[in-house]
Amino acid sequence: MERILVTGSAGFIGSHLVGRLLKEGTAACIVGLDNLNDYYPVSLKESRLRTIDSLAAASPVAYRFVKGDICDEALLESLFAQYHFDTVVHLAAQAGVRYSITHPSACIESNVGGFYAVLGACRRHSTGHFVFASSSSVYGENNAVPFREDAAVDQPVSLYAASKICDESLAYVYSSLYGLPATGLRFFSVYGPAGRPDMAYFKFTEQWLRGESVQLYNEGQCRRDFTYIDDVVEGIVRVLAGGPAAGNAALCVGGAPEAPRLAVEASAPFRLYNIGSGRPVGMLDFVRMLQSALQDAGLLPPEFDAMAHTRLMPMQPGDVSVTYADVSTLRRDFGFTPQTTIQEGLRRFAEWVAGQSVPV
Repeated sequence: MERILVTGSAGFIGSHLVGRLLKEGTAACIVGLDNLNDYYPVSLKESRLRTIDSLAAASPVAYRFVKGDICDEALLESLFAQYHFDTVVHLAAQAGVRYSITHPSACIESNVGGFYAVLGACRRHSTGHFVFASSSSVYGENNAVPFREDAAVDQPVSLYAASKICDESLAYVYSSLYGLPATGLRFFSVYGPAGRPDMAYFKFTEQWLRGESVQLYNEGQCRRDFTYIDDVVEGIVRVLAGGPAAGNAALCVGGAPEAPRLAVEASAPFRLYNIGSGRPVGMLDFVRMLQSALQDAGLLPPEFDAMAHTRLMPMQPGDVSVTYADVSTLRRDFGFTPQTTIQEGLRRFAEWVAGQSVPV
């Protein structure tokens, strides 16, 4: 019966994870921490929290939500001293690749400063397992696809990507120096109901419903490894089942064990995993599939032509042409591979949008 802290619990992934853990009912208590910032509408975060409250009312798990900032070290110290967390799932971050370019201080403060504050609290209070969100953006413009966890991540193309690489390095150092079991999860283009409005599928839907055109960068030639939210949560839950052991991990571990790319093994209890579908989709095809899902849900008229409402644009700073996950390490260690097809995931998203009392 674990005591679990989930930072960013009002966020997209965090809220779905807390909901899943409450439904399972196997934890002793769950504390959610979120500052409810206005990077996107707070009303969506508040809606997610109401859903969690409903689930908590029917769950045997003790649940508490705390509105607060991960950079507030006094608050963190108070929570850790009170609850003695067995597991910390650190999902809070300042999201947005392009936002990190225009608002670099916000990115560094949250993604590096906040990460360091949570990491330090885990060390001081001997947390049993520190699980944290990384990102597929760490791979940059890597031409060796699909991306393996042992690939070089030394050429980020955005400040957001650099901040996540920094997080991975900090976690590894704390794991190595202090024996803190740590697992980093590199998420690939997470989508689904109640998702982030700044993501392409959500933003395109809003724009089309307003009669506007959408923009596809790199002339529509980008490919993205879209990963459905339920698959992401399943991956997290499986990782939570057991922290990494010392003596068999390294900073850039992954890929096929028979072909390691590392010259030196490390004794730190540290792991990195990709969580992606492993099935990248071209953005031109994605636009057509999103159109079909929205039409089937009655949100767009049958005669709507997505391509007539799409503008092809040049590549923009901070973006990458392809994301593509190799998930063999996740499958090897946890017997799990994401299964939801993009068509099914977009159908569920469209049905969620259709069910909203106030359209997106």
